[in-house]
Amino acid sequence: MLNTKSFLTVDFGAGSLKLAEFEVNEAGGLRLKTFAIKPLGAEGSAEATREAVILKALQETLVEKNIKARGVNVCAPGYHVFSKFVKLPPVDSGKVTQIIQYEAQQNVPFPLAEVVWDYQILGSAPGGELEVLLVAVKSDVVEGLFRVAAQAKLQLQLCDASPAALCNAFRFNYGDLEDCTMLLDIGAKTSNLLFFEKGKVFSRSINLGANSITQDFASEVKLKFDAAEQIKIAEGFVSLGGAYEEPESPNQAAISKIARQFMTKLHIQVNQTIQFYRGQQGGAQPQRLFLSGGASIMPYTAQFFAEKLNIPVEYFNPLRNVQIDPSVNLEELAQVAHSLGEVVGLGLRNLANCPVEMNLMPDSTLRWQAFDQKKPYFIATIFSLVLVAGAVGFLFQKLAVTKENDSNDLDPKVAELQDKADRFSNAYQQFQTAKAESDQITSWMGSRYYWGDVLTELRRVLIQSEDDMKQKLSAQKPNVETGIWIEQMTSLANAGANGSTFPAPDNNAPNTPPPYAGADASTNAITLVCRAVDLTKVTGDASANNETAFEVENQLKTSPLFDPKTTQLSGQITPDDATGTFTFGVTITLQNPLKL
Repeated sequence: MLNTKSFLTVDFGAGSLKLAEFEVNEAGGLRLKTFAIKPLGAEGSAEATREAVILKALQETLVEKNIKARGVNVCAPGYHVFSKFVKLPPVDSGKVTQIIQYEAQQNVPFPLAEVVWDYQILGSAPGGELEVLLVAVKSDVVEGLFRVAAQAKLQLQLCDASPAALCNAFRFNYGDLEDCTMLLDIGAKTSNLLFFEKGKVFSRSINLGANSITQDFASEVKLKFDAAEQIKIAEGFVSLGGAYEEPESPNQAAISKIARQFMTKLHIQVNQTIQFYRGQQGGAQPQRLFLSGGASIMPYTAQFFAEKLNIPVEYFNPLRNVQIDPSVNLEELAQVAHSLGEVVGLGLRNLANCPVEMNLMPDSTLRWQAFDQKKPYFIATIFSLVLVAGAVGFLFQKLAVTKENDSNDLDPKVAELQDKADRFSNAYQQFQTAKAESDQITSWMGSRYYWGDVLTELRRVLIQSEDDMKQKLSAQKPNVETGIWIEQMTSLANAGANGSTFPAPDNNAPNTPPPYAGADASTNAITLVCRAVDLTKVTGDASANNETAFEVENQLKTSPLFDPKTTQLSGQITPDDATGTFTFGVTITLQNPLKL
């Protein structure tokens, strides 16, 4: 028999808290009983104040909606979640877990001891490789959500990731679509782009969120974040571009331009992801786009992407196959339905098996839940032990003499066992020493190919930058030739303060070992001196060289190997008329240390 007891789902987003109460209806589907969306403001995005803000918002919502359900599934915000699709070679099923463990160590940008991670095999590629979705989140983030739920007197049952929840909600409502379809969820701090094609799923998190529109507008008009956010919601729209009459309201004029700049950056990332999906994942050209997320309803957003992508654009309806309780205000629901994809996806986890099932619950949280459930039994046990202790004390006197006699008989046996224990302890210490040496060798083996990965990624970035610049300049000068290469690489190694400098690798030099600064030297920072073909003389565009440098910088920032916050251009762009080239510097920071 189906469990019709109601339950909660909560999406702890960066900009708002979304809550829904569901129950399982008579047909075995979902019935929406109530919903709420509460803005979190600027404090909700600041880690120092976020936990207190979301707790207050959750408690207020439970009281306002008079919600009695206690079980809750939650979703960690997208900017806290690391997700990546990896392909594994065809192997025996018994070795899959071992290989995925290795892939997690290589791809998750945090020590595995500090994160909770999960994976799901989504299928296999035509070549036989396994397609795996790998998801990780810092343990303290989930523990914070557990504390919030506990203080709100809720029982946390499941912690999902926003891309997985969105995927399940889309498949549930639009499972009839087989050709390639995109879902773009525009959040406050990050955006999620998902591809669906004949049972195949691919997603990418984009580090662009609508909070940046509010922040830029607040800076321009000298307002606080919350006031600027209200004006953005009430008056904002995406500028149509080209020649048009500016709005009479200065606020609307400013927001529309800032919003268009943001949407343009987002479109660039979407376009790059489409190219990656088609080239690296073997996907087809997308045939339509669905929009979701709070920022997606800014006026003319759909028209902007329809014009840029030249495909039909509509809004995602996660409640398409969900029954709505008669008590729900349909007019209010229609205004925010596009933002409820995550909470619907969380609710589906209580029905049956979903296409993507993740549970990012750390061991500490699971142990605490188990203890909390058994607490009444522990109390009863302690009370019983107190009663038993009185009876045991009465018998202890009589047993003492018997125990003393038995102890004298056991002394020789204890001595013999102690000798064996000492020998075992010595052998165990030798085992621990050998294990430590083995772990060190394993670490060396794991990092021996990291140099090659970094150099291969740098080569990919330069090739992609050349192709993008050639495409951008094709309107001015067709078949323009571009060229970008690394002239010098400089690293600041831990082994010495002066760093180490070395030229770009020569592929024609056989068996040339990398120049190591020391046995244990490593670095996170590398400075590149790049040289490129001078495009200003070829195209007549004075900014072409600058665009080339910025294109390299943008490509480096989107790479998973480099830290986008500290990877940036350095020095000056210097033309070299004698060679028809120019040079520029780039400082990159690796996500993981690189051994020199």
